[in-house]
Amino acid sequence: MEARFNYYGNPVSAKFAKYINSAGAAVTGSALPAATQNLVKIRASQINGCSYCTDMHTKDALHDGESQVRLNLVAAWREAKVFTDAERAALELTEQGTRIADAAGGVTDDAWANAAKHYDEDQLAALVSLIALINTYNRMNVITQQPAGDYQPGKWG
Repeated sequence: MEARFNYYGNPVSAKFAKYINSAGAAVTGSALPAATQNLVKIRASQINGCSYCTDMHTKDALHDGESQVRLNLVAAWREAKVFTDAERAALELTEQGTRIADAAGGVTDDAWANAAKHYDEDQLAALVSLIALINTYNRMNVITQQPAGDYQPGKWG
């Protein structure tokens, strides 16, 4: 499969990508735990059917020391015993924030309150920003049909 579009080969899209990559650096450097960041990116990418991001973030997480068992169970996190209560709250917020169009009420007060029990204000800001950001990347890659499977950890810095 070939990509429909070279995002970095066009001046408008390359500039856009540069800016959202900078936004991503603010989240990466935040106090939101790196393991939680990886789980959020993987789960949103699974929901959105973004094979490129799913490939990238599972490989990055494994490279960062995440266990294969936890990676195998991200899609079925509700039934898995391997995630902390904080991670489960982040995954729930990720699912609801990713599936906004599927729920008439958007993100529930319960999901927000549960996340707020586990994360301080800065971490919540990073979590919300990360959910928005990964959904943006997912849409860019799905729309342009970026092929997956050959990503190597560290490829994008």
